[in-house]
Amino acid sequence: MKRILIIDDDQSICKELKELLDNSGYEGIILNDFSDVIAKIESINPDLILLDINIPFVNGEMLLHDIRSFSHVPIIMVTSRNNESDEVLSMSYGADDYITKPYNPTILLLHISAVLKRMEVSSDIIKYDDLTILSKKGVIKNESQELILTKNELLVFSFLYTNRGNIVSRDALMTELWNNDEYINDNALSVNISRLRNKLKELGYPNAIETRKGQGYILL
Repeated sequence: MKRILIIDDDQSICKELKELLDNSGYEGIILNDFSDVIAKIESINPDLILLDINIPFVNGEMLLHDIRSFSHVPIIMVTSRNNESDEVLSMSYGADDYITKPYNPTILLLHISAVLKRMEVSSDIIKYDDLTILSKKGVIKNESQELILTKNELLVFSFLYTNRGNIVSRDALMTELWNNDEYINDNALSVNISRLRNKLKELGYPNAIETRKGQGYILL
């Protein structure tokens, strides 16, 4: 179970967040003491932090900056300060996402899920049902077979996996490849999707990537 640390001085919001997280398959942990926050974070070792900007003793953005000096734990800023400069500063200090209050609980949970998936994808190993993808080796395998993925096939799969269950447009895939210095055209994207599908089919997943006409693709 993923442990999510809530750092917010509004106790009513903390209780609401904890209840939401606990009812959604996570373990919500409320930070009640704001003295020596860094030591407490290291002790708790959470899988994700929900961090407000306005907290006692230390500005949340500065705390974010300090956390990034020793940890890559995913951090989502959850704050009532709705201005572009705070969002830009938070992202430049290493925040993984930024959500303003009041927020829709379902949307918050989707953001949490997406950030956690991105962290899984950024690691060397991705688990997709009974398949294992070794990112650094460019390998996809099950218990009996191992296939090589090209760099583009791996990028496409990783992006679909990060957004698993949601439709990803061709434009979004092209942008993701472009951001990784892979300059491919529309036809090349189709070829990569086709090759990736064939490899997944060979490993027992013929319908893993579904085409939604006029919309894009979805990893089931």
